Amino acid sequence: MKSQPVIDSRHRPIPLAAAARWTMVCAAVLFAGCASTNGQLCKGPVGLQLWSVRAQMDKDVPGTLDEVKGWGIKYVELAGNYHLTPEAFKAQLDARGLAPISGHFAYDRWRDNPEGVLAEAEVFGLKYVGCAWIPHRVKFDEATCRQAIAVFNKAGALAAQHHMVFFYHTHGYEFQPFENGTLFDLLMKETNPDQVKLEMDIFWIAHAGRDPAKMLGQLPGRWVALHLKDMKKGTPTGLLTGSSPDSNDVALGAGVLDLPAIFHAAASAGVKWYFIEDESDVSEQQIPVTLRYLRETQ
Repeated sequence: MKSQPVIDSRHRPIPLAAAARWTMVCAAVLFAGCASTNGQLCKGPVGLQLWSVRAQMDKDVPGTLDEVKGWGIKYVELAGNYHLTPEAFKAQLDARGLAPISGHFAYDRWRDNPEGVLAEAEVFGLKYVGCAWIPHRVKFDEATCRQAIAVFNKAGALAAQHHMVFFYHTHGYEFQPFENGTLFDLLMKETNPDQVKLEMDIFWIAHAGRDPAKMLGQLPGRWVALHLKDMKKGTPTGLLTGSSPDSNDVALGAGVLDLPAIFHAAASAGVKWYFIEDESDVSEQQIPVTLRYLRETQ
């Protein structure tokens, strides 16, 4: 397929020379910088959560994956197959050398047919399989949390039988007060720590008024991955909604999160993978900035 032109936020072509420079910068990040331990903040391999380009994927899977490859991305985390069978989507990834490491699957699928989820995950050769949202009413409550505990413990045990690691992706609504702590504490207490791991979205932890670095330190060995995004200055925090305008996602280094502290804590906590997730409408412009930050920040 013919390469698609790189476009800016107003859909104007960027000169090819400039696009090539971005590609070289980004490629250096993924194949050298953050995958090593030579002084960079990030001490593990970096990939992209494809939810970051969901709108583009819905319209043009091959062209969008070409763009992802052009950024120098080597690893991806999945969030759906974009109207393709697992086999067809895997073939699209393979054709571009994009290795699927992790995937998000809907809660109801884990509840109703976990073996079906794992069969799909095996098509992709995933190492990590997770759930990114627990459906609930306006307020996350104890009954919903306890139902999720049962679902997650079953999913974790089955995933282990398939030589995969199950995880839950935090969104912040889990910190509703409960007894002497929170429902997140209940979730952690009642799920098997060896089979139910965690993926921290650093934005959503901060959005709930928590300190991501401190939380990483409180549960060492439980966190297997991070979602990387920064928080726009002025974004309200202390909210337990798991909801915020996508425009509050900004490139790493352009927001208010204490990234050095978070990366240091992540390394100490045993985090294995780092996935960029930019949910904004300008993710195509912000992802290269995030990649440059990861490469250049010591």
